[in-house]
Amino acid sequence: MSEARDPFQGRGIVYFGNDWHAENRTSSHHVAIRLARRAPLLYVSSPGMRAPSASGRDLRRMLRKLAATLRPPTRIEGDLWHCTVPQLPFRRIPGVDRLNRWFGRWAVRRAARKAGIRQCISWFVVPHPGFLAGRLGEDLCVYYCIDDYAAHPGVDADLIGARDEALSRRADLLFVAPPALLESKRALNANTEFSPHGVDLALFARAADANAPVAAGAAGLPRPIVGYFGSLHEWIDLELIEWLARQRPQFSFLLIGHEAVDCSALRALPNVHLPGAQPYPELPDWARAFDAAIIPYRLNRQVANANPLKLREYLATGKPVVSVRNAEIEKFAKWVRIADNRAAFLTALDAAVLDQSPQACASRIAAVADQSWDRRVDDVVERVARELARRSSQES
Repeated sequence: MSEARDPFQGRGIVYFGNDWHAENRTSSHHVAIRLARRAPLLYVSSPGMRAPSASGRDLRRMLRKLAATLRPPTRIEGDLWHCTVPQLPFRRIPGVDRLNRWFGRWAVRRAARKAGIRQCISWFVVPHPGFLAGRLGEDLCVYYCIDDYAAHPGVDADLIGARDEALSRRADLLFVAPPALLESKRALNANTEFSPHGVDLALFARAADANAPVAAGAAGLPRPIVGYFGSLHEWIDLELIEWLARQRPQFSFLLIGHEAVDCSALRALPNVHLPGAQPYPELPDWARAFDAAIIPYRLNRQVANANPLKLREYLATGKPVVSVRNAEIEKFAKWVRIADNRAAFLTALDAAVLDQSPQACASRIAAVADQSWDRRVDDVVERVARELARRSSQES
């Protein structure tokens, strides 16, 4: 097999991502799927960064992960395998951290063997299992940093920050998606590369097909329709959405995603519709109903350092976009209306719902046409292959 067809020279990938079964498809999933087309890949669902609560949802997830640990890895498709390696969440209790290290190493190496992976590259998309970096017999360690993890709500910021820094220093190659984190990461690791998010262009461009039907749950809603998809979490400015909905009662606000926080104030409004999380491949059918899409983040540290995946997905639908400001979003200011306060957001939204020309739609799609996930992963794979080749030449 040629190096082009076998860029990792016979090695498999042990890939540490967030929960494979999470409600949202994240860059963790998109990258893993495409890497598995190039080499056998074991996707390790890593424990959440926050301690589990007593909620039924968290308890069900914890029990599911504990049960999954006892099972061998399962094949998702082709050379893509999945396993779960939960960790005890009580990390500050003496001995727990050591037990997690021992058990994690044993369980991952066991799962990799069962997936047919003997030589491997370790690939981390989350920092908290980073204590396994260099402990799996891997030939190369990659850290693909996609967020400011310590800024997430509900996490142990000191612990996650320390794990993130340690993994950033330890990685042989460090890829960084948020532009705001690039310089601080380069100060920790000279082998740092900027690798922004991609987009499934073919999937989301389907939303621009006016002849296809919209999702059943969006059919018949009064227009204009203001749309959002993604989790409704702590970093979403629900108060802004509520204010907008009250200011424009003739608009329909269609918010698609898992409700991770109390949305009762929104649900009480007659022009706000919350259909819940929807299958990822069906999102374009919902977006086809949008007259405008919104990114209503709270302006906090997490958002300041974010590279929002939905930005490119929205643009790929061709729909007008109104957003708050951060460094990555500003790069698309030609195609996105950026607002710095409530009044400006409302003014931009009024303009966006009228911006429906075919030329404007085509321009927004063209803005991300060269940023597919396939291309992003090709670039990353090429860099990893060069590093492997460099190391091989040094050893020979």
